[in-house]
Amino acid sequence: MKIWHQSLTSIEDIPAYRDAVVNHLSKITRPDVDVVLHGMSKETYPQQYPGHFITYNYLQSLHKEQFIRNAMIAEKAGYDAVFIGTIPDVGLLEARSIVDIPVIGYGQASMHIASMLGTKIGIVNFLAPLVDQLRFNAQQYGLAQKVGPIIQADIGFYDILEGFNNPKPIIDKFTIAAQQAIAEGADVIIPGEGPMNIFLANFGIHHVDNVPIIDSFGAGIKMCETMVDLYKVSGMSIARTGFFNEKPPAEVLEKLRGYYNLPAVSADMDFGLSIRSVANPI
Repeated sequence: MKIWHQSLTSIEDIPAYRDAVVNHLSKITRPDVDVVLHGMSKETYPQQYPGHFITYNYLQSLHKEQFIRNAMIAEKAGYDAVFIGTIPDVGLLEARSIVDIPVIGYGQASMHIASMLGTKIGIVNFLAPLVDQLRFNAQQYGLAQKVGPIIQADIGFYDILEGFNNPKPIIDKFTIAAQQAIAEGADVIIPGEGPMNIFLANFGIHHVDNVPIIDSFGAGIKMCETMVDLYKVSGMSIARTGFFNEKPPAEVLEKLRGYYNLPAVSADMDFGLSIRSVANPI
C-alpha cells in the first residue's frame, strides 16, 4: 500500500521536522505500507513556514489548488490513499469529490477518533486565527457539540524545531495549555497542528493528567490503511451523490482547469520522499 502524505509546509526545506515525521511514520505504518512525503512548492510562501499566510480565508483557499491537484497526481501515479497532514484539512472535500482513492484529513480523522475516546474534545491550538475554521469544520463533520475548549499554546513553529534538541520547555508549555483545556471540560486533547503532534509523538507524550492526547498522524495514516482495506474487502467507498460528493464529468473538469490556467496533471509530477527509503537507507 502506498499513501501520499501532503504537508502544508515546504517540508523538504525543514529537515528537522521532516526527519521527525519520518521517524514517527516509520513506527506507526504497517510493514506493507509506504508513506511518501510531499510538501508545498518552494515558491508558495514569502517565508519558510506558512504561519499567518494560512490564517486568512482567501489566502488559504488559494493553497487548496496544490492539495487538490496533488490528490489527482496521486491517483494517476497509483497511490492507494492521500493523507492531508494539517488540521484545517485544506482541500479535503474538494479532493474527495474528484478522485476515487480515499482522501483522509488530519482534522476529521482526529476528531472522529477523539469522539470515541472521550466525551468533550479539547484542542491545544497552534495558530490562533484558525479557531473559527476548526469549529466550522467540526460542524461540517457533525461533531460541533463534541468540540469544547480550544486553547492557544504559547508555542511557535520554530520553538518546536528548537524543542527537538531541548524538549522540556515545549512539553511544559503544552502541558499548561492542555491542563487549561481539561479544567474547561476536555477529556481528550487534539494537538492543533502537525508539528506539535509530531513533536509530542517523538517524545512519547500521549497523556496529560490521565487525559489522552490524540496522535493525529497516527489516526490519519491508520484511517488511510483501514479505508483502503475496507474497499478491497467490502467494496466500501465514498458516496457519489449531492453537491459535496458527486464526481464532476472528467471532460468538464479538464476544460475548466484549462480555462483557469491551472496546471495539467500527470503521474510524472510525483516528487515525494518515501519514508522507507529515508528510514532504511541503502
